[in-house]
Amino acid sequence: MMQLSESPFPLSHERFSVDYHLAGDEKAAGEKARDICLEQTVEVPDALVPDGMLREQVLGRIEAFAARPEGGFAARISYAVEIAGADLTQLLNVLFGNISIKAGIRADRLDLPETMLRSFRGPRFGRAGLRALLGAPHRPLLCTALKPLGLSAEGLAELAYRFALGGIEIIKDDHGLADQGFAPFQDRVRLCARAVQRANRETGSRSIYVPNVTAPFDEICPRARLAKEQGAGGLLVAPGLTGLDAMRCLADDDALALPIFAHPAFQGTYVLHPSSGMSHQLLFGQLARLAGADATIYPNFGGRFGFTRDECLSIARGTAMAMGPIKAIFPTPGGGMSLDRVPEMLEAYGPDVALLIGGGLMTAGSDLIETCRRLRALIEAPDRLS
Repeated sequence: MMQLSESPFPLSHERFSVDYHLAGDEKAAGEKARDICLEQTVEVPDALVPDGMLREQVLGRIEAFAARPEGGFAARISYAVEIAGADLTQLLNVLFGNISIKAGIRADRLDLPETMLRSFRGPRFGRAGLRALLGAPHRPLLCTALKPLGLSAEGLAELAYRFALGGIEIIKDDHGLADQGFAPFQDRVRLCARAVQRANRETGSRSIYVPNVTAPFDEICPRARLAKEQGAGGLLVAPGLTGLDAMRCLADDDALALPIFAHPAFQGTYVLHPSSGMSHQLLFGQLARLAGADATIYPNFGGRFGFTRDECLSIARGTAMAMGPIKAIFPTPGGGMSLDRVPEMLEAYGPDVALLIGGGLMTAGSDLIETCRRLRALIEAPDRLS
């Protein structure tokens, strides 16, 4: 049999771990767990893994294995920190690279030691920083989307102005707004940023305009820089389209220094199957934070998408669970929300939430500014902040 020689590079013996949900009976799930250990590290048959450093440290290790009450098995598998290094793309590769192509394996949770967490800057603002930026120290934040697709840049700017006058503090592009002829990116950003700034001067508020900079790779940074120059107050990114590390790059850029809002477009298939992909908490909570999002947008329960209440609350937990120096971020549920759902949403999430209501504001009455003010009154009611 072929003999493999080991590298003399010393390892620290420090490890990080991933919790996986494995489908099947105990035998099938056990085989999956052992396969993950090989596939995500050495990627050779077990018989070829020599004793010594490769087998004892580099090879993935099953730390726990137990039946789940709802079916299948839970396995905690640990990996040497050195195989992920300090880069997000390789961490994602170890977490769920080749095994993402295999059925019956779902990544549920990531636990990184302090040494690895210090390698990631994470959110620049986080909850506390975003609250300070917007002048909202305690209450829920309000977010809306400029739509529909097809309006002119001038029409979108007029909407942005009305939203800001009404007290909506985060006014973002709808994710479908890119660089189309009817509302070119440069014109839209210039006009919408100015419209929100004008409303702020009139009201004394701190609303921000958040353009969508999801774009071809070589256009992402130029559009972000242009947005900053034109007075944008944040950036919208769909990491499912650009890649999580592209979002991290924007978040880490000190020349931009803008809050990042992550949009879930193209990420749905990661979470929709109960025994494959990733958990909602991991993808929209933990990984969004590692990649620098200050707020993570996702479909709320009871809207036009199919996320359940438990799934949505697991995302909220993922936005704040202990992750060393990585800041907590805002869960931002939306998707078919209306004003009459606000009390229910506040009961579910508490004050540390950004409520995303788009079309629901435009259909709730003929006076958009007044409708926004009614929403603001709902979230500022003293009995809602206790």
